[in-house]
Amino acid sequence: QVRLVESGGGLVQPGTSLRLSCRASGLTARVSFMGWFRQAPGKEREFVSAIHRTLRATAYADSVQDRFSISKDKTGNSIFLQMNNLTPEDTALYYCAARTSPGLSRSREDYSYWGQGTQVTVSS
Repeated sequence: QVRLVESGGGLVQPGTSLRLSCRASGLTARVSFMGWFRQAPGKEREFVSAIHRTLRATAYADSVQDRFSISKDKTGNSIFLQMNNLTPEDTALYYCAARTSPGLSRSREDYSYWGQGTQVTVSS
């Protein structure tokens, strides 16, 4: 099993920045990719970004490509999402997710492990 714990959410004003963190524990050696998804009220959970636990591969949703940056620590067991120039459309519950199968996926069905989520609210 892999346990994921997110932190760093909050209430911020439009145009500001926020950094989310996710720490994985347990059988992390089995993890290939870790990523972030988000779910706004009344909407489907959508892919935001992903990073390989040991390699340099990353991916982003088009909507955040130029504003968000994903990174990891040296162990690969913690990932971070730097979110810049936030807009009200970024308001959502942000989930950390991990998958053990090889290859990048933007589909939530391909991620086996999920955190509880951290709320990000962008409002003036």
